[in-house]
Amino acid sequence: MEKKIPVRQKQIISMVEEKGYVSIERLSQHFDVTPQTIRRDINKLSDDGLLRRYHGGAGPNTSVSNFSYSERRTLRSEEKHKVAKLVAKHIPNNASLFLDIGTSTEEVAKALLSKSGLRIITNNMNVVSIVSVKEDFEIFITGGIVRNHDLGIVGDATVDFIKQFKVDFGIVSVAGIDPDGTLIDFDYNEVRVTRTIIANSRRVFLVADHSKFGRGAMARIGHISEVSALFTDSPPSPDFMSVIEHAGINLYIAGSGAEPDTFSGLPD
Repeated sequence: MEKKIPVRQKQIISMVEEKGYVSIERLSQHFDVTPQTIRRDINKLSDDGLLRRYHGGAGPNTSVSNFSYSERRTLRSEEKHKVAKLVAKHIPNNASLFLDIGTSTEEVAKALLSKSGLRIITNNMNVVSIVSVKEDFEIFITGGIVRNHDLGIVGDATVDFIKQFKVDFGIVSVAGIDPDGTLIDFDYNEVRVTRTIIANSRRVFLVADHSKFGRGAMARIGHISEVSALFTDSPPSPDFMSVIEHAGINLYIAGSGAEPDTFSGLPD
């Protein structure tokens, strides 16, 4: 006989699946119950394998499979668009940059069409299609193995190609950010490319909507302290804020009204 899950716990699961990570404080306010009640719910759901328990909140329980590419293109598209516009404000004309695989970086590519004189290196054929309409952009595409499902390029040849450059900005996305600040993804081959981009960029911009906080995946990219700035669409929970502040990186939140309209110069 199938075990019946209480209504509130079902709703907690739905919120976690939608947002990627939800704090105990937020759940407590949403359901108008005490934090202790939410902790008991989370502990029970974690014991049953229905979500992952973290210090201060809960996240999805899967770490081995991602949404399909078509699903990721439509999920939180408005949030990704806002974040991408903010990232573009921090990229000056005539800069050099890496753009990696991901629907978030593809949104950044669209936002960068307002710029001039960019030199773009990418392992994402969708990015090439987007930015190739600009005649004053110089575009480099890596060699490697093409993934049919999303037209991303990975493999040893990809890594070797990227190592030939040192650029002003590396714009990267991730599948998830663990509560301790670890950056994670699902595909080890993609992770190798992202690590190489980080190592060969003077400044690294991490693009991650709110659903990435606390979302699980199995391949480790690195730590959030290795990036220069994090661009997202809503304030992270206090626990994540503590990690971000300790890492000493800049945090930019789309729509906060507190960000400058332009970026004044190239990295040191």
